[in-house]
Amino acid sequence: MNTEKSYSPLSGYLMVLIVLVFILAGSVGVLVTRSFHLFWFLGIGLFLLFGFFFVNPNDSVVLVLFGDYKGVVKENGFYWVNPFFSRKKISLRARNFDSEKIKVNDKVGNPIQIGVILVWQVKDTFKAAFEVDNYENFVRIQSDSAVRTLAGSYPYDNFDHESEVTLRSGHTEVNNALEEYLKNRLEIAGIHVIEARIGYLAYASEIAGAMLRRQQAAAVVAARYKIVEGAVSMVHMALDHLAKENVIHLDDERKAAMVSNLMVVLCGDKDVSPVVNTGTLHN
Repeated sequence: MNTEKSYSPLSGYLMVLIVLVFILAGSVGVLVTRSFHLFWFLGIGLFLLFGFFFVNPNDSVVLVLFGDYKGVVKENGFYWVNPFFSRKKISLRARNFDSEKIKVNDKVGNPIQIGVILVWQVKDTFKAAFEVDNYENFVRIQSDSAVRTLAGSYPYDNFDHESEVTLRSGHTEVNNALEEYLKNRLEIAGIHVIEARIGYLAYASEIAGAMLRRQQAAAVVAARYKIVEGAVSMVHMALDHLAKENVIHLDDERKAAMVSNLMVVLCGDKDVSPVVNTGTLHN
């Protein structure tokens, strides 16, 4: 039997009455009537006490008799089974696993630090109990392996191809890929992955400063590009408006001078100090 099956144990409340009868009969026989052969009733009653167990909500108990898998009890309550049954409790609650930050290389070889947050729960108690040695440790190790595989599949960031999916920008796709990696790896242990996402992501300390300067440089270039693009548009609009309103007629040389002055004013990163010409236009 390689699949989970249910087991229906006896009610613990009914067995309490039976055990009390054995214990009382044995106690009365030994202490009152001095019939020591009734001592067996007391011994049997005490032995039956080891068969009681509780199942809390969202918990389960896997039952095995001398290596023979009998089933699992998932319904919460008070029960009794053969005292020779070995019982293993397995929680069915959803659990959070926040992995340690590990240092790996991304797709292009940059060292990064990455951590994952995993929400999981046991769905198949047979696999969790018998297919792996320790299902909780299995979750930790396989999560670490999945994170390493994921980090090697995507670059941390890409300054040349903005359309490429990266660990920093492609949250939805990257998290979905991580979830699929973990589902495939943890299925063997009967683990259901509810949610998986990157919880921590950063460049490793040895390159963090250089990458920060690179990001800042890329941001400055992008900002300058927008400034120049806007300045050219404004200069063009100013020249067209002057010509349309017949405010002044400029030859090519003076247009060039005006364009140069306007571009300096519009693109400069500091306030300009204008020089007022009090003479004629040509002086």
